[in-house]
Amino acid sequence: MGPGFVAVLGVLASIACAAPIFAQAAPQGANDYNDGKNWLCRPNRQDACAVDLSTTIVSANGTLTREEWKANPDAPVDCFYVYPTVSSDPTPNSDMEPGPEERRVIRSQVARFSSQCRIYAPVYHQVTVAGLRAGFLKRGSPERTIAYNDVRDAWNYYLQHDNAGRGVVLVGHSQGSFMLTDLIHNEIDGKPVQSRLVSAILLGMSLAVPKGKDVGGAFQHVALCHSTADTGCVITYAAFRATEPPPDNALFGRVAGDNMMAGCTNPAALAGGSVEIHAYLNTAGHPFTESAAPFAWVTPAQSIDTPFVSVPGLLTARCVSNEHGSYLEVTIHGNPADARTSDITGDVVANGKPNPAWGLHLIDVNLTIGNLVGLVRDQAKSYLLRQGGRP
Repeated sequence: MGPGFVAVLGVLASIACAAPIFAQAAPQGANDYNDGKNWLCRPNRQDACAVDLSTTIVSANGTLTREEWKANPDAPVDCFYVYPTVSSDPTPNSDMEPGPEERRVIRSQVARFSSQCRIYAPVYHQVTVAGLRAGFLKRGSPERTIAYNDVRDAWNYYLQHDNAGRGVVLVGHSQGSFMLTDLIHNEIDGKPVQSRLVSAILLGMSLAVPKGKDVGGAFQHVALCHSTADTGCVITYAAFRATEPPPDNALFGRVAGDNMMAGCTNPAALAGGSVEIHAYLNTAGHPFTESAAPFAWVTPAQSIDTPFVSVPGLLTARCVSNEHGSYLEVTIHGNPADARTSDITGDVVANGKPNPAWGLHLIDVNLTIGNLVGLVRDQAKSYLLRQGGRP
């Protein structure tokens, strides 16, 4: 994470309306993860992951088709999810009372995975949007340490009381990915528990890898994924529009060091190339807020009563490495002659204008979540076969 990252993250203040004046000191003491209230999601209960994920498929000709969804209570592996910076608490670290912002991002970023894995999503004293504005997400800050210690404690509780030797997928975005990167580095990489890692999905960040290699930067033993047969590996990217590549002040796509680069693995095409991606986009707004004026998905406008839409044929993506950085390049194949929208929403907007330094950070996960869910399914099969079990 470069020093400019914290500065530009202050744009999120306009999204969450966080105040820069702190109302309380940073929290002290460890959380009790034996208390179910300290988990947003756990298996076999009605919680933030037990939500409506029905989707309207929007065809190019304007036809709307409803797609239903259901969880799998007998999913063969687990997912451990850490959510991104969403808390609007007016303190450096959030409290342990999740609000609508945490529940909204859970619905958009991880609930859909419960068709393939049992989800564990701890509440943690994350660095808030206000804390970001003050620079408290910098590595080594007391506030970041508080957030990380919670994630570590929740992970250890999960291992001791819930895992029972099952394979596990780590899922994170933005601050959640930073927390999980530190967790892998400190608690998993090269240790016996790495054998239980199905994969790690670390989106919305720049994960350092040596140029021309898959491992040896952020991690010494956890490599980038290149096929669905690969397990114990990483899927990572930061997304930018093809028409707006990372500018000089980009937050993502670059890392320090002449021989290092940001890892990029496209879950829709791990071996490389440009392919259609399977997005599930929020019908209104994006995961970090709800729009008062729903996005116009078709013309003339039609009412859409599902929380998500899918837009087959509209989006393709590929990992690129060029003078702008290493990132997921997203191309929008809009046709003004079609009834369907020729664009999507997901840019960070400041003072009424998109900020290209962020790329499509707000919808990093949404863009490929259909592919990611399918990838977890396939990697779980590969993992179980390697463990001598049935796929």
